Amino acid sequence: MENIPTGHTKEDIKAREKIIKDFYAKWISENPEKKIFNVHLKQYILVKFLSINETYEKASRNYESTLAVMQLSEILANAEPLPSAEKAAKKNTKNQKQFSKLLIMKYKDIKLTIGLQRSNQDLVQYCISVPQKNKAD
Repeated sequence: MENIPTGHTKEDIKAREKIIKDFYAKWISENPEKKIFNVHLKQYILVKFLSINETYEKASRNYESTLAVMQLSEILANAEPLPSAEKAAKKNTKNQKQFSKLLIMKYKDIKLTIGLQRSNQDLVQYCISVPQKNKAD
């Protein structure tokens, strides 16, 4: 495992972006079908180009989220839908307009957002992140 920078400088974020992109490239070479069966949804969750872009843009912002991405297979397989965590996708947001709805799921303290694709009803990994805890906690 590569040494992941923990800071918040532009260089740290760029380094984490590269780590995430490299991780996805390796993951896809090991998982050429680009999908994992989720035990709770009883459906496959696909990883697409959008999954990689949205995740590296968001997860690279903090160390914990970058670390979480390294558990991709485990997260996709075991994340559970949160109660009433279904929401409409934003039609005016470029990355969300291809989805009819988004579903928020959780695995340990990791948030997985998946989208239901309008065109074919595929479930697509949208983003992986670790919500930042309030500094007062």
